[in-house]
Amino acid sequence: MKIAIIGYSGAGKSTLARRLGKYYNVDILHFDRVHFLPNWKIRSDEEKKQITKEFLDTHSQWVIEGNYSKLFYERRMEEADLIIMMLFHRFACLKRVIKRYQKYKNKTRPDMGEGCNEKLDAEFIWWVLHEGRTKHKRDGYKKILAQYCDKTIIIKNQRQLNNLLKNY
Repeated sequence: MKIAIIGYSGAGKSTLARRLGKYYNVDILHFDRVHFLPNWKIRSDEEKKQITKEFLDTHSQWVIEGNYSKLFYERRMEEADLIIMMLFHRFACLKRVIKRYQKYKNKTRPDMGEGCNEKLDAEFIWWVLHEGRTKHKRDGYKKILAQYCDKTIIIKNQRQLNNLLKNY
């Protein structure tokens, strides 16, 4: 099984990836771990591409979580048996981000790069509420849905997520 999880920040992509990875007993690639080096330093584009390509080339089954359109996005969508879009409302995502911050404050989440302690600042809040939801991004999700409608599930709220999780 190959599962691609994409969607808005704070929607629960990483948590869902861990659950599905455990259920299917497959390796998980969290793109935030690929993107960030310790202390929120950003890895080079070439290194991120190399890590992603190696993962795709060496795993016959996987869960990959995150958007990162420059990291073999089309290949991931094409190869995935299932695409899950986590498209929660912006304020639901913000609430989840605040809850996550409270849980991991001064700690590194399991899906984040080492030494990247959880933070919540104005820039990230703006990303969750606005920058991460541009028309370009929304159009990209619509394109994926149009191209891969037979293998795409859209999750817009907790009730829908709970219904999905009943299977896992």
